Amino acid sequence: MARKKQKKLVVELDLPKDDKTLKNLYIVIFFSVILGLSSGIMWVTNSGFIPTANGEPMFTNVYCGATAEDNLGTDFSAEFSGSVKPSYQANESCAILKDNPDQLQWSENPWTNFLSKAKSFDVPGMPDQVRGDVIVEQPLSLKCNVDAPTPTRYTVVIRDADLNVIGEEFTGLTGRDSDVCLIEIDDIAPGQEYEVAIFSLDDGNRLNSAEFDMTLDFYDGVPTNMNNKSYWLGPKIELGPLDLRPMIFLNFFGLTFFFLLYPASLYWERVEKKKNEIEEKFPDFLRDMAEYWKGGLSMTVAVQTLVKSEYGALNEEVKKMSDQLSWGIKFSDVIKQFSERVGTPLVKRAITLIAEADRAGGKISDILVTAANDSREIKFLEGERSRAIGSYIAVIWTSYFVFLGVITLLGKIFIPAIAKSNSGDEGGGTGDTGGANIGNMTIRSIDPLFFVTVFYYGVTMQALGNGSMAGLMQNGRFSAGFKHSGMMIIAALLAFNLLVFSPDLIGESSHAISQQIITSDSTYTVGLNPSGGGYVPSPLT
Repeated sequence: MARKKQKKLVVELDLPKDDKTLKNLYIVIFFSVILGLSSGIMWVTNSGFIPTANGEPMFTNVYCGATAEDNLGTDFSAEFSGSVKPSYQANESCAILKDNPDQLQWSENPWTNFLSKAKSFDVPGMPDQVRGDVIVEQPLSLKCNVDAPTPTRYTVVIRDADLNVIGEEFTGLTGRDSDVCLIEIDDIAPGQEYEVAIFSLDDGNRLNSAEFDMTLDFYDGVPTNMNNKSYWLGPKIELGPLDLRPMIFLNFFGLTFFFLLYPASLYWERVEKKKNEIEEKFPDFLRDMAEYWKGGLSMTVAVQTLVKSEYGALNEEVKKMSDQLSWGIKFSDVIKQFSERVGTPLVKRAITLIAEADRAGGKISDILVTAANDSREIKFLEGERSRAIGSYIAVIWTSYFVFLGVITLLGKIFIPAIAKSNSGDEGGGTGDTGGANIGNMTIRSIDPLFFVTVFYYGVTMQALGNGSMAGLMQNGRFSAGFKHSGMMIIAALLAFNLLVFSPDLIGESSHAISQQIITSDSTYTVGLNPSGGGYVPSPLT
């Protein structure tokens, strides 16, 4: 006789899980503190608040002092711990201080109706005493286009002041498509004047038009990630028309407070939001329990029946209570654990009242209805307060954006204009010399980066203050406003990085604007600086 196959009985126990709210909060706080302190260290070691003997930021001194070594194995770490500014060779030995070339371009308007014509230009760069033993090549490229009424032979050359041809000259015939008018020089020496000259080689044949584009890569000796005053700017990111410096030391000031305050505040805000959603449905749950009690059901059966109802965020808690009751746990213990999980004063007060009524016996339905009405009234008052405070929160945000807008305009328009008007030069650089005279009053030149720094610190502090007050008004806790502070800090970061941290204000391109490179022979303002004519505007001999 065949034995019947026994059926397996599977029991799924949805055991209540431990509340991990505080554990998750501590984890968020731990990582927030790590990121915040890291940002703070990055900021303070680059901000100049910690003075160094050589004037370089402590960050670069420490990093480069530990890693600086050139291709030949020379150790330059001592230069980053001394009292003298590190040499160009030392900077080149450190990965974050290497000097990348800046590119200058010259697009000339067409020269028309001529036999020969030339224009001189400067070649900037570092003098030998600055460059030292480092090999620096400055390539030059010239693309040209020459036209004539009849096929005419012509020559394009780049010459120095002694009329020596630099590189290879180009000779071509107008109208011939196979000729590519191009001159490329692998390395052109800085600190001298040169000329571009174009000549017709056929007697009497004039050239109808000639135009060219020149590109020169030159080195100014300033590390790529630094400005002229040794402030850390970080790597450049080109985003369409924008040149951003997301690692500029000022950003770390705002990020310090953002990481310390915003993540934990945001997480706790979500916890409070979930608790608020539970409280919103709690009066409905109490009312339905009262109705089932009036119908003759016990509390245990009522809860187990209500598990099939829809209470939104309260569904999970009702299911937990139903499961616990099915395991034989007393009703008073179940609702007590429920109040501890939710943890809000409103739920705790109502549950305490219900537990006492259940223990004492009697007509518990009236207690449930009273607790439901009381909870609903409290939530209504909280909603009224939230709606009333909402207008004040909007005023705080509006005032902050007005302040941020004014500061942004000052940093973007007003400060550059003032710096340009009294810097003593036409470019409006960031030097400390020079100034402007108005009658008997002298206005000293200003450093735009100083004012931009002060403005950014002020905007960040305003974000902290405004956000904290918003939280205090909203629910009586400063910490509740840290979420607002974090969002305000992000708004300031975006505004300053997109609008204010421009090259002329942070000193990224001030070499190309106002400073000069001095050689033993003469001084040249940085730039190609094309002149009105050449040395010898006559045909080649």
